[in-house]
Amino acid sequence: MSALPDIGFIHNYVPATDRTRAPLLLLHGVGGDENALLPFGERLAPGAAILSPRGKLLEKGQSLFFRRFSEGVFDLDDLAFRTRELADFIARGRKVYGLAKLIAFGFSNGANIAASILLTTPDVLAGAVLLRGTVPYEPKMLPNLKGFPVLMLAGADDPIVAADKRDRLAAILREAGADVTYEVFQAAHDLSPRDITALTAWLGEHR
Repeated sequence: MSALPDIGFIHNYVPATDRTRAPLLLLHGVGGDENALLPFGERLAPGAAILSPRGKLLEKGQSLFFRRFSEGVFDLDDLAFRTRELADFIARGRKVYGLAKLIAFGFSNGANIAASILLTTPDVLAGAVLLRGTVPYEPKMLPNLKGFPVLMLAGADDPIVAADKRDRLAAILREAGADVTYEVFQAAHDLSPRDITALTAWLGEHR
């Protein structure tokens, strides 16, 4: 297998075998890498092209997409920089691999930077799936997300994501005009079979 081009992030790329499906951008959680969500993406959207970068930062030896001061307390300056950096990577990836706009598929830390992209440069995406995400910050100005499809899945027993913070993210996205499907069910921070059911249905509607 030939080496993938240097477009700003270590990444994996899976070419499409079904070009009727929107390509996926997979954004792992803390401790993941460019391979972590590949089986998940391939199962949920068989045949879709997949672009999956590895977060550049390390926290106690674990990869992540932006710096945190502590659990749930984000370095907003670093988040702003990393959000622009990731948006640039998405644009380069689309050009190099000939991709249509991607659906971001983010888990935990990956969901949070995906939410930051929605609030700053949503035009690089076609939609977003935010799994166990929280509001990254209060935006000074809302983007225009009219009709933009977003799926948010949260665990009622999640010890990491506060209920008011996830609710606030859904409210901000809806206020910006996004078409938000927001479900909270009995689960913790890890993904559950209920996530698979909801994701399969939503992705079937947003191919």
